[in-house]
Amino acid sequence: MAETDPNRTAQDDQGAAAAPPRPVPGPRGPVPGPPPNRPVPGPPPAPAPTATSVASVPAVSSPVPSASADPTRWGRADDDGTIHLVTSEGERVIGSFQAGTPAEGLEHFARRFDDLVTEAEVVASRIEAGGDTKAALSSAKTLRDGLDEAHVVGDVPALRARLDDLMGQAEAGVAAARADRDRQRADAVARKEALAVEAEKMAEDSTQWKQAGDRYKQILDEWRAIKGVDRKTDEALWKRFSRAREAFNRRRGSHFADLDRQRLTAKSRKEELVVEAESLTESDEWSATAQRYRDLMTEWKAAGRAHRDADDALWARFRGAQDAFFARRNAVFAERDAEFAANGEAKRNLLAEAEKIDLSDPDGARAALRGIQARWEEIGKVPRDDVRALEGRLRTVETQVANAAQAQWRRTDPEAQARVEQFRAKVTQFEEQAAKAEAAGDARRAEKARAQAAQWREWSETAEQAVDQR
Repeated sequence: MAETDPNRTAQDDQGAAAAPPRPVPGPRGPVPGPPPNRPVPGPPPAPAPTATSVASVPAVSSPVPSASADPTRWGRADDDGTIHLVTSEGERVIGSFQAGTPAEGLEHFARRFDDLVTEAEVVASRIEAGGDTKAALSSAKTLRDGLDEAHVVGDVPALRARLDDLMGQAEAGVAAARADRDRQRADAVARKEALAVEAEKMAEDSTQWKQAGDRYKQILDEWRAIKGVDRKTDEALWKRFSRAREAFNRRRGSHFADLDRQRLTAKSRKEELVVEAESLTESDEWSATAQRYRDLMTEWKAAGRAHRDADDALWARFRGAQDAFFARRNAVFAERDAEFAANGEAKRNLLAEAEKIDLSDPDGARAALRGIQARWEEIGKVPRDDVRALEGRLRTVETQVANAAQAQWRRTDPEAQARVEQFRAKVTQFEEQAAKAEAAGDARRAEKARAQAAQWREWSETAEQAVDQR
């Protein structure tokens, strides 16, 4: 009994078992390949597609033509069921089929070829989807390496070319993935390097203790989240970060130890300042004591901070003493201000009276002003903001009275009146000369005398105006 092809499916075996036996015809001539009744030697066929790789994949288009559409294009079947793959280099026996007619056997091996094409396109879809390119490369290589001994009928060269192309794509994907891993590793190393540098910088010169301490915690969390650094590099970078953090902690501890000492010194100094501030609360030396409190405040700020509780308590005592003194001073000043305000109102009333003085009687105006000035001095001080305005108004009245007296004196000045009379006499003299010359018929002398009279008349009028304006 002849052996069947071990690559046949169970369905094929069932079909072969159901088919009635038929005689095996004798050979008709030389036939390439082994006798039809013997198993085909060679490596085992490519594994049948798995349920996840082929059966569950819908029909896909492929640049490799389908063999099952026209199996006779790619192979032939002898009457005894021997199946031949026809290639450009000749024919090759790829198996035998005893479970049906020769045509069915040819179709069977064509479907097996189409299954390989489907597997190739599954690999292609994985590459296109960005899947595991390394696994895709292995699958494509396995398919291509098995083509030379594959028990299939179809366009094997086209499938080989397709698999070569897929291997090239997969290799490119593997290289890209490797480059991406290298880039990610370089990025991870660079990021940890930057974190180590930042930690070292803070360890060297940062004085923002709270913020820097929080930042070290953030760096540690970020450090742990960074993956992909090789162990040797990671350990070297970790040592840098760890040393920097320890150096920062030592420097921070030293700082706060110094700060504690400074706070004790500040507490002692502020206690002295509080004692002095409390001793000044009953002082009546308002200006000098206020200045001393300002000096004490400057010294308080220069003393630095004590521990919070002690500093707050001392400040409360210092501020209480200061507030007590200034409350007393403010009360005294408020009473004084009320008195000054009343004085100011009295002086404004005096000014209203002074501004009504009759300047036409200079002597009477001077007497009235002297009385107002005497009462002005008796009133006393006014608010500082009112001093300039009130004094200015009084100075204006005083100036007006003085100007009125001066003008009266000028109007009655004998010398000024004598000069006016002299100018008038000259006018009369030249007018008489002009009249005589005109009567004598001397027009030239008359014209000259009239011109001189006109000049002296102008001077006389100017002198009279000067006297009146005084």
